[in-house]
Amino acid sequence: MIIQSVKMAWESITSNKLRSFLTMLGIIIGVLSLVVMVSLVNGATGAVTDQINSLGNDMLSVAVLDDKGVPLRLEDLQTIQADDAVLQVAPSVSAQMTAKHGYKDAFVSVYGTTSAYYDINGLELECGRFIKTVDVENASYVAVISKEAEEELFGDDSALGETLNISGRAFKIVGVLKENDSMISMMVSGLAVYVPYTVESRMAGQPYVSSFCVSARNATDEAEKAVKDYLLARFAKDDNAFAIINISSVSDAMSTVTDTLSLLLGGVAAISLLVGGIGIMNIMLVSVTERTKEIGIRKAIGAGRKSILMQFLIEALMLSLLGCTIGLVFSWLILEIVSVIAGSITFTMSFGTVALAVIFSSAIGLLFGLYPANKAAKKHPIEALRYGG
Repeated sequence: MIIQSVKMAWESITSNKLRSFLTMLGIIIGVLSLVVMVSLVNGATGAVTDQINSLGNDMLSVAVLDDKGVPLRLEDLQTIQADDAVLQVAPSVSAQMTAKHGYKDAFVSVYGTTSAYYDINGLELECGRFIKTVDVENASYVAVISKEAEEELFGDDSALGETLNISGRAFKIVGVLKENDSMISMMVSGLAVYVPYTVESRMAGQPYVSSFCVSARNATDEAEKAVKDYLLARFAKDDNAFAIINISSVSDAMSTVTDTLSLLLGGVAAISLLVGGIGIMNIMLVSVTERTKEIGIRKAIGAGRKSILMQFLIEALMLSLLGCTIGLVFSWLILEIVSVIAGSITFTMSFGTVALAVIFSSAIGLLFGLYPANKAAKKHPIEALRYGG
């Protein structure tokens, strides 16, 4: 009986293709909205989360907002590093300065730091070396530059071993970092120069540590507590004197935001599916009215109420699922195009999103097809045969 109902439903749909397509249009748009919006949000936030995670979930970023007259010095960071929960500590003082090589100049971010900064932030060298402890102790005029800075100031030539003039001081370039094409690097200046902390603090006229980064030995929560306890003891127990950013907390917060945003957009898109369901019910009611005599004939030759109900219910379900299928195909095409345009981010349809679209579309078809199907099944065979509309 089900197979026969499916055949009859298919014949009814294909007999009036334009009307069937217009009926499915609401479902197509609803599925398109649901899948594309949720996939775009998941793809974008997933990329940002990956970039945050790439910084290392064992990292803390600390900024001193008010030193209370007892500012931090480089040796104080060694005291923090002595704690069992802390693996490494490095200052990350920065300033905007003008760098010049030959006839080329650029505005760069100069970071004063130590050798530990390299491991804490997961940097990678293309050539040369990073800043060493001896460079910091001797206040050596050496520099490590980003790949972007090398391309800006040296063009296609290698910067390793060359001299770079920064605010009137000559630095020997001892290393070049690998190119960083992450989303986070795009949001900040890619023209970065790393010099020994003792040199940068002298150039900036700031002998105190105003910010530093920490890597945890095991759990970041333990390291965060150790750093917080030290700073509270130093800054008269004023927790407003400093700010600690836990990268793992940022990652967790991003996941929460992503889930909430996906749920919100999914709910908005679901409204489009409901509108599509109303369209299906409307057309199915018209179809029931048009086929009143057909219903009367079928009932006259023995078709039961269940058979009529099944026929129209399957037809509504097929309309909804066909619209869902077309919507998924268009969604895939749109996501492929957006992925090509975005370049660094790939947007894909997850199995969960597709399953949600199919389940919701099926539910819409059954829900909004039930009333027209029930109306058709309830028709009296004699009255249906007499219908002259």
